[in-house]
Amino acid sequence: MTQQASELLQKALSLSEEERAELAGSLIESLDAAVDEAAEAAWNQEIARRIDDLDSGGAKTVRWEEVRSRISSKLTQGR
Repeated sequence: MTQQASELLQKALSLSEEERAELAGSLIESLDAAVDEAAEAAWNQEIARRIDDLDSGGAKTVRWEEVRSRISSKLTQGR
């Protein structure tokens, strides 16, 4: 990382959480200049399919606490 980027990062880290999230979103958007319409359509179809699965009861949901516990367990086991 360049000195300029490092200094900018330090300034960004002093922002509020909301401001950092907004800044991060803007930076990510700036990297996606060209939109792949086919990929966008595929993602929209997948999102719709997943919403339908949730709405119909076809998808099993897991509470965040359980997911966090599983992740923590895998991280401590070195997997």
